Amino acid sequence: MSEISIRPALITGVLSGSIAQEIGFEVGDRIVSINGEKPRDLIDYQFLCADEFLELDVIDRKGKTHQIEIEKDYDEDLGLEFETALFDGLIQCTNRCPFCFIDQQPPGKRDSLYLKDDDYRLSFLYGSYLTLTNLTQREWNRIEQMRLSPLYVSVHATEADVRTRLLKNSRAGQILDQMRWFQERQLQIHAQVVLCPGINDGEHLTRTIEDLAQFHTGEIPAVASIAVVPVGLTRFRPDEDELIPVSPEKAREVIAQVQALQAKFRKEQGSTIVWLADEWFLIAGADLPPESHYEDYPQIGNGVGSIRLFLKEFETAAQRLPQKIAPAREYTWVVGNAVERAFLPILDRLNQVQGLTVKMVALNSQYWGQSMTVTGLLTGQDILAALQGRALGDGILLPSLMLKQDAAVFLDDMTVADLEHRLATKITIVQGVEGLIEACQSMQAIAV
Repeated sequence: MSEISIRPALITGVLSGSIAQEIGFEVGDRIVSINGEKPRDLIDYQFLCADEFLELDVIDRKGKTHQIEIEKDYDEDLGLEFETALFDGLIQCTNRCPFCFIDQQPPGKRDSLYLKDDDYRLSFLYGSYLTLTNLTQREWNRIEQMRLSPLYVSVHATEADVRTRLLKNSRAGQILDQMRWFQERQLQIHAQVVLCPGINDGEHLTRTIEDLAQFHTGEIPAVASIAVVPVGLTRFRPDEDELIPVSPEKAREVIAQVQALQAKFRKEQGSTIVWLADEWFLIAGADLPPESHYEDYPQIGNGVGSIRLFLKEFETAAQRLPQKIAPAREYTWVVGNAVERAFLPILDRLNQVQGLTVKMVALNSQYWGQSMTVTGLLTGQDILAALQGRALGDGILLPSLMLKQDAAVFLDDMTVADLEHRLATKITIVQGVEGLIEACQSMQAIAV
């Protein structure tokens, strides 16, 4: 990508008490260069700003240019936040995976929902998954030179013909050579396998896991972990995609298959190496593994152990719940029906608080056409259809997982404000365990 395509980095936040605030940076200012270098992205920015002496070229919010000199401690942060982590644009995906969620959405929604990210920088910074099929030699060189590790890689299959069939990209068959590239440079990846029944399951799944496990050796294993995730399908997917949903029978089959490999790896290599996403157990109607199974939760962002960790964190946080509240309150807690069974202990504990009544409403998504739905995929339309006309008590507790990261907007573009208006009730957005506990503690508590 040419230098001219690098845009000045737009500042959207200046942290209180930071160097940037002391100097006088404001929201709307733009950084053009640091010590003569134009940063391509947040990685460059962090690398360049690590120095003790900085010379910044800045365009202020009024369009006036400035040259600012800063002397600071090595690695001391300036305290700036930016509009985007990428100043030279997103590396987009050219694969045509039939299970791609981007292609399983209806048209006409906000533009950001249709961006196909295959950018190694977002993988390094935020743990998003890439396929490695869209990297130029320049990007490979940068990964090596800047030691951008670990990356999160969608492998799906190690057999060249199977992976090419899934990604519909002629470069997809190079995956094992790419694993060797990481191994030779002592760089790491976390691998993901999205299992599509009839395509990369059965013996293909075993082959993929065993191939990847061969790279889990040495002090810095090239493959740090493997996650197996069930394919997620919506009613908007193309008719010719060859895909079939994961049934409870298939889920139980995959659980048994992977658990046998886990036992083998623990015996031979001292680590589980491969993990199953929580959804497998939810689909199968089976109990989740114990908390000790997940080691250091290497793929928590992929839904591997997230429910177990949530339950553990809730158990600790629940100690702060009061014994009584006054006046009495009743809330409706909306979750995806996939977690209904797992969250019953949480519901029971909340309702032990005298004066507090929490009713859990576990929904599937009619919008996506799913019989079982994780909480993050519920839309405003799903909630409206399920709750309209129902007694909702003093309001709704709404997990933030359902919403756009920087705005109170659902995947179907309905806003929380619109839903609140149409249901004629207060909606409280809760962020994880702490948000759930805080929503309960925000009521007037009677110390006992």
